[in-house]
Amino acid sequence: MEKSKVVIVGTGFVGMSYAYALLNQGAVEELVLIDINHEKAVGEAMDLNHGLPFAPRKMTIRAGDYSECKDAGLVVITAGVNQKEGETRIQLLNRNASIMKSVVNNVMASEFDGIILVASNPVDILAYVAWKESGLPVTKVIGSGTSLDTGRLRYEISRFVNIDSRNIHAYILGEHGDSEFVSWSNAHIGAKPIQDVINSMEEINFEDLETIAKSVRVAAYDIIKRKKATYYGIGMALVRITQAIFNNENRIMPVSVLSDGLYNCKKDIFIGLPAVLNRDGIHHVVKLNLPLDEENKLQKSATILRDNLEKMGY
Repeated sequence: MEKSKVVIVGTGFVGMSYAYALLNQGAVEELVLIDINHEKAVGEAMDLNHGLPFAPRKMTIRAGDYSECKDAGLVVITAGVNQKEGETRIQLLNRNASIMKSVVNNVMASEFDGIILVASNPVDILAYVAWKESGLPVTKVIGSGTSLDTGRLRYEISRFVNIDSRNIHAYILGEHGDSEFVSWSNAHIGAKPIQDVINSMEEINFEDLETIAKSVRVAAYDIIKRKKATYYGIGMALVRITQAIFNNENRIMPVSVLSDGLYNCKKDIFIGLPAVLNRDGIHHVVKLNLPLDEENKLQKSATILRDNLEKMGY
């Protein structure tokens, strides 16, 4: 992967928030936009190009078609229908699965051999669909998983303890959806376990942890109720994943990856777990020491995902 070329499929709110963040951070050399409405992709590319004089680096930005995927290092799929108010991510399943199949088939027809990053919801199931349809090695198909949820978690904890969110080390695990959970046993502030922090600070107590977990779990619903969609946070999370790949960082991020029986979960699913990311995609999944209650939560989340995949015939 020599050239940092990204193709974005889908120029909706998420796709363009990602594109705008890429431009502002100068994260790639070349950016191509694909959309079923080609004229919209052309307009978005024009608008982004007008910001290049103020960007931190030179970039090539244009609208294109699926033939552009052939030499791309990364194809990011954000295409799909939006989540409606009151609709769970799992309910989006049937509406978005057929779109994912079509997109992946078009991408692979270009002889693409890079990495696919899926952000469309329900992301764990659609990342699995993308993997199956693409025929790519499992290390080269990644879902955004619980990366955004983990960002929300770190932000909420930082508000309670008045510590920079970048010094909060904690993960949301499982489905990017209603069955996700916080691995409090692996949560640290700086190098200090969060349980020790609670014992030494008045700003946060054990009851606050459940409040934080719930606020993270329903954050998307709260935002959708107010503004119909969420896109800025996931756009920035996707940039961070992109940088980890192109810069060969070996960075640990909670993304949607194949869990083939890890933690005694159902096999043959994609689910949110911390993994090491580099230019090869998923280098390996990081195995955490989970207490029994957290392992049970992960198993429950995995069962929900496998049940839905079985309904689709996978």
